[in-house]
Amino acid sequence: MEMVLDIYKRPFDPKFPVVCMDESPKQLIAETKIPVTASPGHIARYDYEYRRCGVCTIFMACEPLAGSRIVKITN
Repeated sequence: MEMVLDIYKRPFDPKFPVVCMDESPKQLIAETKIPVTASPGHIARYDYEYRRCGVCTIFMACEPLAGSRIVKITN
């Protein structure tokens, strides 16, 4: 891990770009019941039940020293 952190400390050089990549799967959900908002003397109430709306994956590549990024979301 220390070797990776050393790479991030390098100064900007267009001949040797530092590119970071990440992937994150997400579950898409929706509320099935309307939440009850808070009122004086009562806390907000949310039901734990949900409707599954599928999944998606978020891919990101960025070059932080150049200030650029590419994001793609797939389902």
